[in-house]
Amino acid sequence: MQTHKNNFATDKNKRLLGILSAVIILLLIPLIAMQFTDEVNWDLFDFIVMGVLLLGTGLSCEFVLRMIKKPIHRIIICAIILMVLFLIWAELAVGIFGSPVAGT
Repeated sequence: MQTHKNNFATDKNKRLLGILSAVIILLLIPLIAMQFTDEVNWDLFDFIVMGVLLLGTGLSCEFVLRMIKKPIHRIIICAIILMVLFLIWAELAVGIFGSPVAGT
């Protein structure tokens, strides 16, 4: 019984490490692109905002996976979280809603 609990805790920690790794890898994409083209022009604030958005999304989905037991509820809630991420990202990038935080 004790071994099962330890494996379960290790699996959760591996998911957290996966989330952190994914955030870092995704933030490396624009950083590397900036070295080769002027089309990508991020400053420190852009990296911080996107890091917070990605980390917040990943941790929110992790929270849902840990707390919600029914698989269909997990899928629906995580899909909603991802849609919110994409809408915020699109608004910050091109201003699809025309809010004051639009990136146009």
